[in-house]
Parts: sequence; structure tokens; C-alpha cells
Amino acid sequence: MLQSHFVALLTYVSEKNGGRKTPASSGYRPTLKFTYIDGEFSGVQHFIDTDLVFAGDTVSAEITLINTDNFKGKLYVGLDFEFFEGPILIGSGIITQIGKEFMLFQNEKR
Repeated sequence: MLQSHFVALLTYVSEKNGGRKTPASSGYRPTLKFTYIDGEFSGVQHFIDTDLVFAGDTVSAEITLINTDNFKGKLYVGLDFEFFEGPILIGSGIITQIGKEFMLFQNEKR
């Protein structure tokens, strides 16, 4: 099982549509925004099977949230989110797998 909080399929906005001009390295830490929670949150993206992602690419990544208090019991496979650099939309993602920490919490709630 994962050591990170979840795995997501990430799609980076193309440079033509305002995306990054330089590639993102594994360990990139944009802000994440989920539609059901007010605010933005930091999350570290560790790319699977690559070290660099270019604008317009789609890649799987393990995501480690910096603060998990707002997310326990709220993350699920299929949940989508966006990620930003400041006010600039860099890409979007969809959760494909939940990490053990959140699986245990969700099982306790049922």
C-alpha cells in the first residue's frame, strides 16, 4: 500500500493554454484545491515512472498532503481537484487510489 496519502492521474495545462513554461520535477509542491473545502492546501507530487512532467502531459503521481486534518474521511477514488502556482491553474487531477492512513479512517467511520 502507499506511503503517500493518495495516487492521482494528473493532467498539466498546456503551455498554449497558460501552463508552465518549464517542466515540473518530481517533488513539485503546488497548492491543491478541492471543490468541497474552502481554501488551498499544499501537496507534494511524486511522479510515478518519470522525473519530469511537461505542460500538456498526463502522469500518475503519489500525492503527500502537508496537513491532513481537513481530509480525513473526505477523500475517495474518483474525486477531482485542481492545482495551482499562485493564482495560475497548472493542472487538474483525479484520485485513483487512497493511501492506508485514509482507508483506515474511512473504515472506522462505517
